[in-house]
Amino acid sequence: MTFDVGAFMLQSVPFARTLDISFDKVEPGFAVARMPDRADLHNHVGGPHAGALFSLAESASGAAMLSAFGDQLARATPLAANAAIRYVKLAMGEVVAEARLRASREEVVARLDAGERPEFEVAVEIRTTDGTLVSEMTVAWTLRPNR
Repeated sequence: MTFDVGAFMLQSVPFARTLDISFDKVEPGFAVARMPDRADLHNHVGGPHAGALFSLAESASGAAMLSAFGDQLARATPLAANAAIRYVKLAMGEVVAEARLRASREEVVARLDAGERPEFEVAVEIRTTDGTLVSEMTVAWTLRPNR
């Protein structure tokens, strides 16, 4: 990767900065993002609001996607096409999201080369800092060819 995906995400997605999301690690097809425990992000039971958890997971998935396909930005625009989240357990405190690309980079780029609009998934797990799983999310991304 020739650019800092985490910095790019925070620059291009201001809402991620609003939530104080940070990126601990970004590697090809993989990203770890973190959101601090802030009272203004809490829900009615004192943990991170469901919308904040969704945004953390979507941000992590975007970083994992960009780490694999950032070199395609000149010819395609990445767009989240669909997302499904499951809240497993009440989250309390700081949370960490791990996102993994489920598709082969080669297959996605080949479909883009063929003039198609590839769609692929990124799986995300959100855990508390002690490792407790609190949410699972799958984001379907597409690379829309630039015309």
